[in-house]
Amino acid sequence: MAGETATPADGQPLGPAYSSPLLARPGAVAGTGLDAGVAAHYGEPLQEQRRLERGQAVADLSHRGVVTVTGPDRLNWLNSLSSQHLLNLRPGVSTEALFLTVQGRIEFDCRVVDDGGTTWLIVEAFEAAPLAAWLDSMRFMLRVEVADATADWAVLGATAPIEPLADRLAWTDPWPHVQAGGVAYSVAEHPGAERTWIEYLVPRAQLEEAVADRQLAGTLAVEALRIAAWRPRHGLDTDEKTIPHELDLLRTAVHLEKGCYKGQETIARVHNLGHPPRRLVFLDLDGSHHTLPEPGADVLFDDPGRGERSVGRVTSAALHHEAGPIALALVKRTVDPEATLSIVVGEDRLAAAQHVIVSPDAGKTVGRQSGFLRGPR
Repeated sequence: MAGETATPADGQPLGPAYSSPLLARPGAVAGTGLDAGVAAHYGEPLQEQRRLERGQAVADLSHRGVVTVTGPDRLNWLNSLSSQHLLNLRPGVSTEALFLTVQGRIEFDCRVVDDGGTTWLIVEAFEAAPLAAWLDSMRFMLRVEVADATADWAVLGATAPIEPLADRLAWTDPWPHVQAGGVAYSVAEHPGAERTWIEYLVPRAQLEEAVADRQLAGTLAVEALRIAAWRPRHGLDTDEKTIPHELDLLRTAVHLEKGCYKGQETIARVHNLGHPPRRLVFLDLDGSHHTLPEPGADVLFDDPGRGERSVGRVTSAALHHEAGPIALALVKRTVDPEATLSIVVGEDRLAAAQHVIVSPDAGKTVGRQSGFLRGPR
């Protein structure tokens, strides 16, 4: 985040030099990039993955941002601004909502849960302050109050319920199940179907008490399980041009039958009449190399008619405890889904087998005999 460095004790939003108290645990190695401020791992990255997957560990996500919206008009107001239908959101029910630009590009991606009096928006660290400021500017005369609550609230992640936190408010990821008003752009069996992911909200002052003596998993473990489930992450698998269709986010974050909101015209036009220009793919990487590609690495396609050319970029990569090196990438829609691609890693080329996440013919549903998988009305 921009601005002066601050700590939770200051009563101000977390600054760019935030350091979780759990980094003092034995073996902790600090993360970088979007995950700076918490542990990338605690000395056993692959073992931590296994424990996290089995529900035997908890992940410190206290660098995440938390924005709260209170007031009797909050759900009606958020419904009018976001891609998701929030009018009848029941307390404790989790959903996902996007705030888009006029051109339909993703500006903010929010994990949403309401407790009956407050709507909680869990976001990436870099989103919290700008999101709170933008929402505050949109209040007009409505009975809503917006706050960046990051300084007071922390997030813990797990793949199974954590008994000491059972009475706390939590967000359960709806991915990849198609939500009401949503649609799936991949029709194959989804590897994330059995995945459970829960993010608990805990008072920041009670973070260490909430973790207690439970085993910890770092963000490398969180990322590996996320990528294996084809789950896109804002700030990594997005750029300034990303529209929801490219990431299969119409599953969980967009209601196609709700009223007007900023960006809706692009959502409807691409879905009904066109195709997203790019598509997210899952890549199985050649395991003979000792390094993973960096986000932004070129994805190449050796076209027999045109030679080797760049068709996209890697967005996320990880070493999975079972699958080995894996990645997500955004590629041009027209790339042959059966083609083996290659990734530029330094001076080398790393072979990569595609798995379709977003179908090349996704969208353009008007006039079809049958469409993609739809959620309930």
